[in-house]
Amino acid sequence: MLERLHVKNLALIEEAEVNFREGLNILTGETGAGKSIIIGSVNYALGAKADADVIRSGAEYALVELVFYLEQEEKRRLVREMDFALEEDGTLIISRKIMPGRSIIRVGGETVTVKQVKELANILIDIHGQHEHQSLLKPKKQLDLLDDFAGEKAMEWKASVAKEYKEYKDLLAELDALDMDEGAREREVSLARYEVDEIEGAGICPGEEIELQNKYRKMQNGKKIVDALQKVSMYLDAGDGNAVEFTGYALRELSNAAGMDEELTPMEERLRDVESLLADVSRDIKNYAEDFSFSEEEFDETEKRLDILNHLMTKYGNSTEKILAYGEKRRKELDQLMDLANVQMNLKNRLSQKEEEIRKICRQLHELRSIQATALSEEITAVLEDLNFLRVTFEIAVTEKDSFGENGADEVCFLISLNPGEAKKPVAEVASGGELSRIMLALKTVFARKDRMETLIFDEIDAGISGKTAWRVSERMDALGKGHQILCITHLPQIAAMADRHYLIDKKEEEGVTKTEIRELDAGESVEEVARLLGSDMVTDAVLENAKELISMAKMTKEKKI
Repeated sequence: MLERLHVKNLALIEEAEVNFREGLNILTGETGAGKSIIIGSVNYALGAKADADVIRSGAEYALVELVFYLEQEEKRRLVREMDFALEEDGTLIISRKIMPGRSIIRVGGETVTVKQVKELANILIDIHGQHEHQSLLKPKKQLDLLDDFAGEKAMEWKASVAKEYKEYKDLLAELDALDMDEGAREREVSLARYEVDEIEGAGICPGEEIELQNKYRKMQNGKKIVDALQKVSMYLDAGDGNAVEFTGYALRELSNAAGMDEELTPMEERLRDVESLLADVSRDIKNYAEDFSFSEEEFDETEKRLDILNHLMTKYGNSTEKILAYGEKRRKELDQLMDLANVQMNLKNRLSQKEEEIRKICRQLHELRSIQATALSEEITAVLEDLNFLRVTFEIAVTEKDSFGENGADEVCFLISLNPGEAKKPVAEVASGGELSRIMLALKTVFARKDRMETLIFDEIDAGISGKTAWRVSERMDALGKGHQILCITHLPQIAAMADRHYLIDKKEEEGVTKTEIRELDAGESVEEVARLLGSDMVTDAVLENAKELISMAKMTKEKKI
């Protein structure tokens, strides 16, 4: 369950922290007080899109932190299998820091992606927004709900249909691509043959371009080395006026002078060393140049080969592997075009086989859906009767179509008759907003029992109802709260009176700044808030007595059901 919610710098909330507990947690407040911000903050922490404008004015960032306690061992196992850090006592902390341009989500202190936290949220909490019941009007939603109820086998067959259908569509696309007249076939044959011949004629080896590029770079440097050594050799010991020759001339003159003046002898020795060093360097360079191999012809061949490969890579792919893959693909296409009639016949046979396979799975899925539709209809009907639908008839119709798609061949429609003698019609045609709310609550009740979801959040699921119906909804919410943690935002005093814990969301103005706060109410404060919800401009003693009586009735209802 969700144990704690901490929010900082989010919209009108400067900083708020609230501890929730098991059972029915009711949240109330004036219109515009910020109730949607509280539910929104939970959604943000669980991966909902968050723009920079949700950050409180003047703040650098917004922060939301959720602390869950997982009582069920099965839930703990699923969380660990997803590689999330779970405390030994079953506590899990999820936080999101929202900053302009980016946000950081952490689970157990480790940074995770939006996709990861959304997958995690699916096993932790079920959030029903204000307008979610409208999704009941969509056939795709009705189909998905039935499949969820049908369980793993339905999901397995549904996945098989999707896989086979994709392969079917690929075969169909391949057949469509080969649907051409003789003139078009000849043009395509000509182009394919040209491309295949060009690629195969190049004699390409995989990875060849990398080896050639490396070799070419070395050869480019080698040419520069040869040019440099030739110049060095010319300056040192080749041509007129080279360094070795002039040094020899200088040494002879200095030797003559040293014979006449002993002070010049050290200079003569140093110059002799220079002459010897220059001779050594000149000899080493000549030896290096003799051993150094550079072929202008090989360089030109390498350059031409690279030009060929680069030309092919611009046309067929940016590597030799991609060129060869493209060539192989075009070779197969050429073979198909040369034997087009047989290829088309083979594809049609494969399509027929694939269609038969899909229809077989679709029939199995249809039978399962039909059985589960009856079971789900009965369960929903039972809950709807508790929700003040007096003689309701609810049915899930599963119709098998001639065509099929990725979800099978079934069309699912939720049908309802609200009055005795009336024909069952699609929910979309007869249900009002309040009736849709109760149908969705019935679905949530059934699914909550089935998947053992620990925490459910309802954001004004009571829209469009009042009076006795509101009381029935409150009883259903209380019943749900016996086995689940329920967080419910409501405007109805009947539902608020049924609270195990009651929280007030209030908007205040301090020093010209508007702030939203949330706090748990004690028994006396809860009576006052229920009195306010009863709709009087002034909370008189009579209204307070009315609120107390409503809460007392709720308490008796709870005790009867224990």
